[in-house]
Amino acid sequence: MESDDGEVVSNKQVIFKDYVSGALKESDMYITTSTIRLKVPEDCTNGVLVKNLYLSCDPYMRIRMRNFQGSYFSPLKPGSPISGRGVAKVLDSRHPDYKKGDFIWGITGWEEYSLITATETLFKIHDTDVPLSYYTGILGMLGLTAYAGFYEICSPKKGEFVFISAASGAVGQLVGQFAKLLGCYVVGSAGSKDKVDLLKNKFGFDDAFNYKEELDLDAALKRYFPDGIDIYFENVGGKILDAVLLNMRVRGRISVCGMVSQYNLEQPEGVHNLMHLVLKRIHMEGFLVYYFFHLFPKYLDMVLPYIKQGKIVYVEDIAEGLENAPAALTGLFAGRNIGKQVVAVSRE
Repeated sequence: MESDDGEVVSNKQVIFKDYVSGALKESDMYITTSTIRLKVPEDCTNGVLVKNLYLSCDPYMRIRMRNFQGSYFSPLKPGSPISGRGVAKVLDSRHPDYKKGDFIWGITGWEEYSLITATETLFKIHDTDVPLSYYTGILGMLGLTAYAGFYEICSPKKGEFVFISAASGAVGQLVGQFAKLLGCYVVGSAGSKDKVDLLKNKFGFDDAFNYKEELDLDAALKRYFPDGIDIYFENVGGKILDAVLLNMRVRGRISVCGMVSQYNLEQPEGVHNLMHLVLKRIHMEGFLVYYFFHLFPKYLDMVLPYIKQGKIVYVEDIAEGLENAPAALTGLFAGRNIGKQVVAVSRE
């Protein structure tokens, strides 16, 4: 159906059912179809109407499904489409910075088409010589997360000993490669043999281990870091953080990016070895990437040449079709993905 106000089309959506306790399940989301007019309404100043191409599955989305008290992230609204970071093509715009045909990344809906009014969350894509899906990860928020968490928080130096948990994930794989390019010794942990092989054979880590096969994490870290750890990039929390604290070197640095092992727990695990922060004068700092957006141009200037020269490898796990988005997101917390988990809504 068409009119002067634009074509009306069906719009498949992933709806968030209600706040979730315990492990996230596919049944906590459902697929529905509505309609949308492919034109920005006249009263929607600066609005942008987009066709979504790629959606990012990220651990922080689980926090938004809990209505987590004290969280920086706004909770999702039950009965509404899930929102998150994605890559999209502009179909219509009332914003001076975006025109029809532009590609953007930023906050969008888990649906085929979205009317975006919070345009301050959007970034225009200028370099299309790389896969557009990369802007859900290495060339978007997650890449900047790895960059800021490693360089800005940890102040790394050549020759230092670096440990990364959840190292095969979207952020961890980049931190490890940044550290190797700097000349550090790098070890990562992951949850399967395939992921360990990926770290050692594709991402160039010096070593890696499957944490699920280690009965004693403290002993494992002493085996891989007999002289201790200078930098720990924290993605997991819980027992692995407790073991790391025992193995940090004096004046070590811990960059706390996330604690994915805790997101599904009603009662978070305690950490018992915090006294080592005092004894070893360790700097441990949590961070949010939003406070580093001013570094994004600097980051792109560094990473784009590395990608094009093949000096950085990036692995994606792409689920095809919006209908597979719930399975992709729940799989993230079950460790089923290898690399950055992305949902391909449309290939343009």
